[in-house]
Amino acid sequence: MINLTDIYKIYSDGDSEIRALDGISLHVAKGEFVSIVGSSGSGKSTCMNIIGCLDVPTKGTYYLNGTDVSTMREKELAHIRNQELGFVFQQYNLIPKLSILENVELPLLYRGIPSGKRRQMAMESLDRVGIADRAKKLPSQLSGGQQQRVSIARALAGNPSVILADEPTGALDSKTGREVLAFMRQLHEDGTTVVLITHDNSIAQEIPRIVRIQDGKIISDIVKEDAK
Repeated sequence: MINLTDIYKIYSDGDSEIRALDGISLHVAKGEFVSIVGSSGSGKSTCMNIIGCLDVPTKGTYYLNGTDVSTMREKELAHIRNQELGFVFQQYNLIPKLSILENVELPLLYRGIPSGKRRQMAMESLDRVGIADRAKKLPSQLSGGQQQRVSIARALAGNPSVILADEPTGALDSKTGREVLAFMRQLHEDGTTVVLITHDNSIAQEIPRIVRIQDGKIISDIVKEDAK
C-alpha cells in the first residue's frame, strides 16, 4: 500500500543543509493502523507530507498502491490526493459558511461527481460517523468532537485507500479525544488503512504499530504483540 524507500527531504540553509528526512524507509500494508510519533522538529510532519503527496522527496522512491508518486508534478499529485487519500487535521479545516453536508461533499465536487450522487455519498459518510442528523448545521453549531467527526466523514466520503490523520485529537479534551481515537480504531477494524501522526506517546500506545522518528530518521518500528 505505502512503500517509502530511502527517502530524503533536504532543505538548503545558506551554506549548510537541513535533512528533514534522512534516508527513511517505511512500508505499510493494506488495512494496517500505524502511528508515526515524534517531537516537534523530528521529521514526522515532513513524513506525513510525503505520504500525503503534499510534497515530494529530494531523493528516494515512494510507491502508493503500486504507483510511483515520488517524481510526479503537482497536478498529478493533486489527482492522487483527491482519488486515493483522505485527510483528517487537528483544526478540522471545515469551511465556516458551508453546511456540514456541503463540507463533506467538497472533495466529491472536485472529482466531478454529479450532485445527486455526491449528496448520497456524503450522507452515507455522515451516517457512518453517526452525525447525519446534523447535516444542515454549520460547523460553528457543533462541538469540537462533532466537527472532527465531520472531518473524518469528509475524508471517508470518496472511499480513499488511506486515511492520514495529523494530530486528530490535538484540539480536543481527553475524553473527546479518546472517542475520536476509538472511531479511528473502528475504521481500521473495518479494513481501512490508517496512518496517524502524533507527538503524544499515550495516543501512540493505543495503536497497533508505532513508528518513532527522531532527527529525520526512524529509530524504532514496533508492532504490539496483541496486534500480530
